[in-house]
Amino acid sequence: MTAARPTPASPRPAAAQPRWWRRDDGALSLFVLVTIVGLFAIAALVVDGGGKLRALNNAEGVANEAARAGGQAIDAGKAISGEGITVDRNAAVAAARSYLSHAGVSGSVRVSDDGASLEVTVNEHYSPLFLPGGNWSVTGTGQADLVYRG
Repeated sequence: MTAARPTPASPRPAAAQPRWWRRDDGALSLFVLVTIVGLFAIAALVVDGGGKLRALNNAEGVANEAARAGGQAIDAGKAISGEGITVDRNAAVAAARSYLSHAGVSGSVRVSDDGASLEVTVNEHYSPLFLPGGNWSVTGTGQADLVYRG
């Protein structure tokens, strides 16, 4: 003996939407899909943004260290003879360039117009892992005084 199906208490009005239109099957799946895509996008921004900041920090550090290495290139002959401590500008530029080559980065070294400071600029590239757009370029700068103040 089969049980009879219950009949609806009130008949559906003629102007109401069809039953398939009111169903919410799959609504949660769409929400989860949109949320996961958004979370992956945020994670990609965090990872690639952090990588770019790390590359910038490295470029700044190398530039500062190269400038510091150049600023330590004093003229030993004058210092030993007691004529004063002065920085050999050519030796300073050579020392900064040598530091850049040992660090494995590309950059430029120049003495300021007034000859009192050494300016180093380092260019690095970061290849993003998730975000499209090829290599991102970052530039770090460093400066050291070539005038002894003692």
